[in-house]
Amino acid sequence: MLKMIRSPIMTDTLRWGILGTGNIARQFATGLNTSRRSRPSAVGSRTQAAADAFAQTYRVPAACPTYDQVLADRNVDAVYVSLPNSMHHEWAIKALHAGKHVLCEKPFAVNATQSQEMFDVARRAGLVLIEAFMYRTHPLTLAVIQAVRDGAVGQVKLIRTSFCYRTTRVAGNIRFSAELAGGALMDIGCYCVNFSRLFAGEEPSAVQAVGHLHGGIDDLAAATLLFPGGIVATMSCGMTVQADNTAYVCGSEGYIEIPVPWKPPQARAVFTMARGGAPRMDSAASQAGAPPPRETRHVDAGADLYALEADAFAAVVLDGQRPFVTPEDTLGNMRVLDEMRRQIGVSC
Repeated sequence: MLKMIRSPIMTDTLRWGILGTGNIARQFATGLNTSRRSRPSAVGSRTQAAADAFAQTYRVPAACPTYDQVLADRNVDAVYVSLPNSMHHEWAIKALHAGKHVLCEKPFAVNATQSQEMFDVARRAGLVLIEAFMYRTHPLTLAVIQAVRDGAVGQVKLIRTSFCYRTTRVAGNIRFSAELAGGALMDIGCYCVNFSRLFAGEEPSAVQAVGHLHGGIDDLAAATLLFPGGIVATMSCGMTVQADNTAYVCGSEGYIEIPVPWKPPQARAVFTMARGGAPRMDSAASQAGAPPPRETRHVDAGADLYALEADAFAAVVLDGQRPFVTPEDTLGNMRVLDEMRRQIGVSC
């Protein structure tokens, strides 16, 4: 176990070490280079060549052939864990023991038990540990939350989400590896669960899930969640199927439609508020002032999605702001995923 090293952060900029050089790490590094309060400082890979190539492309000062070297770097304040799901627990804890704050990719860990262990270590170390649901920091998500709070759809009754894609690259794909804790629920269904719980505002009292298995993982899954307040949520996710990937928040007075909820664009992210048809009236004048049946709103983020996430994390570390995904939120999400996977027949 690494000896814990706590170095005070003396500036208003967070210096990042990145564990892994895969696709999501590349996207995060791109965001770091355009963020206001974060910058890349080191990257670690399994080979020096991979680390060097990544560092040159994304302007990272230090390239390390091991993850441990990143954790030992005194120029690193926070670590981004972008490794396969089964490695999140080990390397997040190692980073915390090295005195680093940690942003850990979703799904946070293999199960809720591992997740609790990770947060226990972070609490004892006095360090920040957050699950990297980047869509939670985008102004689009915040705008939809505010619209619901303002009563745009009345009382929320139903939440509908889907997150699917079709890949033909199965061999060697970590998402299809049971040993690496792959599967559709872990890769993308976790977004649907998180969104549903976010807008329901509580933990589900009942969960029912079904799925199709492929070599020990779920490549297709669907589920229904019932919340104590009466809200029902339905979700579908898959790695071998196409869908519209739209999210809906449906209420007594209308619904909100979010066409691109999971990775909103930097400019002109959109959501639509739709309301029931106006009641029949003797005079059209009586409908004056009624809200339009459909109202589309655009939201400009003003920054790269991953830059927003990095800066939101920096605000937690440097300013003491509330985490954009709390430990309780992450643990609740993992418990739901555990139950869904158990019902489908996936080991967790």
